[in-house]
Amino acid sequence: MKTNNIILNSLILKFLERCGYQGIAFVIQLILARILLPSDYGVITMLTVFIAISQVFVQSGLNTALVQRKDTTEDDYTSVFWISLLIAVILYVILFFTSPLIASFYKMPELSSVLRVLALILIPGAFNSIQNAKVQREMKFKQLLYCTITAAVASGIVGITMAYAGLRFWALVGQQLTNQIVVCVTLMFFIKWHPRMKFNYNRIKLFFSFGWKLLVSALIDTVYQNLTNLVVGKKYDSQTLGFYNRGNQFPNLFVTNINGSIQSVMLPALSKEQDNKTKMKSMVRRSIVTSSYILFPLLMGLAVCAEPLISLLLTEKWLPCVPYLRIFCFIYAFWPIHTANLQAINALGRSDKFLQLEIIKKIYGLIALMITVFCFKSPMAIAIGSACTAIISSFVNAHPNKKLLNYSYIEQMKDILPPIAMATIMGALVYTVTLLHLNSIITLLIQVFVGIIVYWGESKIFHIESYEYIVGIMKKIKKKKGKG
Repeated sequence: MKTNNIILNSLILKFLERCGYQGIAFVIQLILARILLPSDYGVITMLTVFIAISQVFVQSGLNTALVQRKDTTEDDYTSVFWISLLIAVILYVILFFTSPLIASFYKMPELSSVLRVLALILIPGAFNSIQNAKVQREMKFKQLLYCTITAAVASGIVGITMAYAGLRFWALVGQQLTNQIVVCVTLMFFIKWHPRMKFNYNRIKLFFSFGWKLLVSALIDTVYQNLTNLVVGKKYDSQTLGFYNRGNQFPNLFVTNINGSIQSVMLPALSKEQDNKTKMKSMVRRSIVTSSYILFPLLMGLAVCAEPLISLLLTEKWLPCVPYLRIFCFIYAFWPIHTANLQAINALGRSDKFLQLEIIKKIYGLIALMITVFCFKSPMAIAIGSACTAIISSFVNAHPNKKLLNYSYIEQMKDILPPIAMATIMGALVYTVTLLHLNSIITLLIQVFVGIIVYWGESKIFHIESYEYIVGIMKKIKKKKGKG
């Protein structure tokens, strides 16, 4: 019971941390999107490809190994840190000298100086990867809450100030750098850890035996995910890439807050129960069912309300991102299945199986990308291709746990069928509001109200398990506060 309370408290704190950070970041992004042009975002997205790949090497899979192992020591954190910092410095030097070639590839000379500044994010990233591993392992999400919100506010002020000063895409560079630095510095005060002058080669070898497979898996996934941005930016232009990327960001906001919060807590929790397969199956199932129950109506509502929402929040200059947004809502609906199954595999120490899955998924993913790029002339085809691969990946990610946890794909589909049906009905009713042809604000308000009432009513009438579970949690929290 004590363990369950720790997990629940950690989940709530992680959720608050994500909501607090993303809520502030969302408001800041709205302000920046009204000031900056879609092409400014496209410029940064082009360079994010190279930064994201470099960050995979900085983390090197060893930070996950720090969370997964039961016998992690303070010296282990320090040893992994020095490796991460060395890799970060080497990669920064490489990016510094290759930046003119990257700028030439895109035929945009100004990208060279932008990349040289933006790549500095790798240095504090080496610190932050270890700090986050310690936060996850010790479930100190309350401290992380303070740090990320502070960083969001500070970086937002920097970004908005630079945008109003007319610095265009440099405002986004300043915002990202400030955010990473502030998180790193504030965590130093809250998390009692600092690097020492120690290095244990034997322990690094032990961690690397597990982590190298995760490194390769993450590298394959990151290259694949960012390859689409590279192709869109190269084949089309920075403005099209800006619309494509913005369509991804809105549904990603929901997934990061809800599903991301659950999975951050689940890895350490599952790792502690890795010898109890029955308990692990129960925890994975709870993760999938709860995430799906919350995410499906939000993504469905976002897809249906996309046009008035974008028009109201970002102005009409961003309306071309709406079709992409709707496709990404469909793609992210599969994430509860993806992440819960993969976290279970990691918690069991089966990084070999994790790597195998990544290779399989990326093979057919690349085939789909090549078909959509060479056979179709629209970036919309690329997004639809990603949606098709998301469906296939749900089968692939779930398959190993039929054997490892006795939790089959059919069982998982049965578990998420109720929220799928309820969200579909809700979406259909919410869509009918658009037939009234009211202005954007009134349409959006009515749609949100109808969506909440319909989904809540369905949950009550059909006694949905996840609804009753969440209500039970809220009652426990209220009762606990009352006693306090």
